[in-house]
Amino acid sequence: MAQTVTECLTAGTDSVNLIDDIKTNGKKSSYVGGSAEADTTTMTQAEINEMVQRNVDHLELILEYAPVDSDDDTPDVKGAASNLKTTHVAAVATGKTYITDNS
Repeated sequence: MAQTVTECLTAGTDSVNLIDDIKTNGKKSSYVGGSAEADTTTMTQAEINEMVQRNVDHLELILEYAPVDSDDDTPDVKGAASNLKTTHVAAVATGKTYITDNS
């Protein structure tokens, strides 16, 4: 059975939460949730930025999911309108701004 748009977006929620926690707590972040973990207390800023970038990349990949033709059962995340999607788009922007501000 193919995944739904909601299932795909839910898979990225840990990345959203990690990015938001690092933005809020910076070097004091110790976010642990699902598959996303951050203990930035012992990390350099470059390492933190790399971790944020990996999570931004993950979200951007999810947000681009779309079927290639009518036989493709890939969920159309790219074309979907969803409040959950809005949080993912915002987290991408937040992550990119964080990296720029801390480079």
